Amino acid sequence: MNITTLSSAFTPPIRHLKTSFSSRSILPRNNDYLWKIEQGVVRIVTWHEDGTIVTLGLWGVGAIIGTVLSKTEPYQIECLTKVELSAVEIQDSSELLQILRLHLQRTEELMVIRSHKTVEIMVIKLLEWLANRFGREVQKGRLIDLRLTHQDIAETIGSTRVTITRILQKLEEQGSIHRLRLHKIVLREEDIWHYEI
Repeated sequence: MNITTLSSAFTPPIRHLKTSFSSRSILPRNNDYLWKIEQGVVRIVTWHEDGTIVTLGLWGVGAIIGTVLSKTEPYQIECLTKVELSAVEIQDSSELLQILRLHLQRTEELMVIRSHKTVEIMVIKLLEWLANRFGREVQKGRLIDLRLTHQDIAETIGSTRVTITRILQKLEEQGSIHRLRLHKIVLREEDIWHYEI
């Protein structure tokens, strides 16, 4: 099975437990089952001893998430938007393998973004990644339809809020992005793809 079609091919849950969470709420820990995201976007985070937050992943509709998929401690799932979830139980090891492969793929994508030499390139690559995963076409480009604060972006790439604010302001002045209310960004992809570093 193609890993990109996992969400559409995933078998229906045995349990029919469905629940919803408001934006910025934290999912309760549960090791009995996994969650399938029916609507919305979550981020998975951990943090260092000094309190520095590290974003481990961003997940949207169709993704399977849960504390049982990681040995990282601490481990927290935060809703970036209003989220609707349904509980799923894994039927067999092949399903679990597919879910783990998708998690590994997404983790590697974020690792590549974080590996760039400058924070500016990391921000640009992150915006491209977010636009591809969570964006939708609008008149002026591709809307990243998430309320991501500058602090959220900083935590995702391991930077500071001040640096992210400066870089986003520079990108907006150059016309590569357009910032909207509620921390939403329109990415002018043709400008970003030809952005001179």
